[in-house]
Amino acid sequence: MDLRYPVGKFQPPAGRLTPEQVARLIDDIEAAPAKMRAAVAGLDDARLDTPYRPGGWTVRQVVHHVPDSHMNAFIRIKLALTENEPTIKPYDEAAWATLADVPRTPVEVSLALLDALHVRWVALLRALGPGEMARTFRHPEMGVVAIDWVIALYAWHGRHHVGHVTALREREGW
Repeated sequence: MDLRYPVGKFQPPAGRLTPEQVARLIDDIEAAPAKMRAAVAGLDDARLDTPYRPGGWTVRQVVHHVPDSHMNAFIRIKLALTENEPTIKPYDEAAWATLADVPRTPVEVSLALLDALHVRWVALLRALGPGEMARTFRHPEMGVVAIDWVIALYAWHGRHHVGHVTALREREGW
């Protein structure tokens, strides 16, 4: 198994997603905070500071990365809903993972942030109709992406990072 992709690589949707597919993906987004919280439950600082794979981020970095990334996605979706194909600003996630707040902030802070963010995000996503799901933004590296594609990506993203932690725990017998 490739430790970088414990749930497999992201498989972009081919074409528009059905409302039923989108609803299932939103369910995944809604479940992500509780799954991350369960994945790190009971881990002490030494385990939180363990890389999930050789050369990879620590569990602590992963936990702080997820709300960073999901906040960016939430904002990008809001921009797509309120502007005509806005160009968004990418960010250097690897650099963010090394900023001073990461080792100094308890993971509980990011878990609480993820909980609150996902309540807002899921409320927004569940209110969108098919026309809104098709709204787009322009990513300088990925091109034009639609909201339903972003939903698919972030449903996978939550499972992906929870998988990093749970696979490490299984391998280490934690």
